[in-house]
Amino acid sequence: AARSGADPAGNFQLRTAIDKAKVAGIPNDNIERAIAKGSGQFNDGNELEEIRYEGYGPGGVAILIEGLTDNRNRTAADLRSAFTKNGGNLGETGCVSWMFDHKGVVTITGSVDEDELLEASVEGEAEYYEMISEEDFQGAEVFTETTNLENLSQMLRGKSFDVSEVEFRWIASNTVEVTDPDQARSLLKLMDALDDLDDVQNVTANFDIANELISAALV
Repeated sequence: AARSGADPAGNFQLRTAIDKAKVAGIPNDNIERAIAKGSGQFNDGNELEEIRYEGYGPGGVAILIEGLTDNRNRTAADLRSAFTKNGGNLGETGCVSWMFDHKGVVTITGSVDEDELLEASVEGEAEYYEMISEEDFQGAEVFTETTNLENLSQMLRGKSFDVSEVEFRWIASNTVEVTDPDQARSLLKLMDALDDLDDVQNVTANFDIANELISAALV
């Protein structure tokens, strides 16, 4: 993101990445160092670059990995090892990305009047929204084209919606239902292994596992 400019005020993608990093608890010094390296302002011989890898998990589940690295060979080797040890395969560029749509997502927290949200979504040129009512979260998610994310997020904030997160997200066009306990266990182990890699920022997959099966797989 810093390749488009190191000043967050003029780089919406960078601003979004910084907000996500802060939510994740990454220290400010680390964030500033990453910005400097990514924009070429800090040169220690190891320039950071954004990467995307694709692969298949157990049962043919499609997996997209986004990251930041100063050594592509190291990252590829680490990813390949994680896939191989957990019943998956690291694939070629483009092998699964066609199964996902890249969208901008605005998350709204708290009580949401759906009529007001519908009106705001139309005005902000959103594609659709989803109301969320869960035990640990109440709110909504509003989806739009990536090029419209900044406009939509500013408009929703201007209408006093409690915007808690603004991000780019890969959305699966269809999902693979995993029903086999052993397959579920291997898949969850693979996702954890990928998430634990230092160079990995986001992991997205197109599977659906019932909560009961997840609980059984984690035993």
